[in-house]
Amino acid sequence: MTPDTNQLELSATISLKDLGTVHRLGFGAMRIVGDGVWGEPTDRAAAVAVVRRAVELGVDFIDTADSYGPNISEEILAEALHPYREGLKIATKVGFTRTGPNRWVPVGRPEYLRQQTELSLRKLKVDTLDLLQLHRIDPKVDAEEQFGVLRELQDEGKVRALGLSQVSVAELEAAGRHFTVSTVQNRYNLTDRSSADVLEYAEKNGIGFIPWAPISAGELAQPGGPLDAAAKRLGATTSQVALAWLLRRSPVMMPIPGTGSVAHLEENLASAGVGLDDATYAELEAAGK
Repeated sequence: MTPDTNQLELSATISLKDLGTVHRLGFGAMRIVGDGVWGEPTDRAAAVAVVRRAVELGVDFIDTADSYGPNISEEILAEALHPYREGLKIATKVGFTRTGPNRWVPVGRPEYLRQQTELSLRKLKVDTLDLLQLHRIDPKVDAEEQFGVLRELQDEGKVRALGLSQVSVAELEAAGRHFTVSTVQNRYNLTDRSSADVLEYAEKNGIGFIPWAPISAGELAQPGGPLDAAAKRLGATTSQVALAWLLRRSPVMMPIPGTGSVAHLEENLASAGVGLDDATYAELEAAGK
């Protein structure tokens, strides 16, 4: 499907607790840095252009993390978008430290989480973060301490809304005793539905569910596979159909496909205009299981 390069239809929205209303199809800023989510991108100007184009096309929810680069993704967002357009929400995450390309080490000590939050405020050039998410619960630190410092940061006005990433229902419930959970970010796509119980909990409790690795479809996307067949029938790409399936899957689903290419960005966002008929949706639902 060739997108309209003037404006894309991103009409589906969600109202998030403590944050407000945003379009459900957003942009993930992990891939605007170097390989292995490490270091500078090959072309920083191109990364800036992708971010600006996303907002130009109607994206008002961008997800990043202090660990992307590290630091570089947040810095690029500020370079590209500050001062920020009214209504734009930027979510970031803390809780991972980096020791090299593709290396992620959870660190949940309260003083570290506080330090990284303060640095994110500076890098993004804001007084209050729109949404701060705990990237991972550090198993070496009492979870209650990690939740507690997030609540403190919110009480101090440094964070508007709070969320979690890659957690269980039990962990969501535990965090909810400390603060209102606005979003949860777990791996979820056509072929990986291991977080179905978390999605169900999110639906019942009005929590935005941000699926990471949203386009991953494995064999389903291979030539002749069900995703490929559906894409051909709809005149779309397999990635667009995978994203359209997620958007239909749940009213709290908030896919954030990421890319370092303007063309790929436009292709991903055009998935908002791909309508899945009941038969195609049911076929993909069954095939993914």
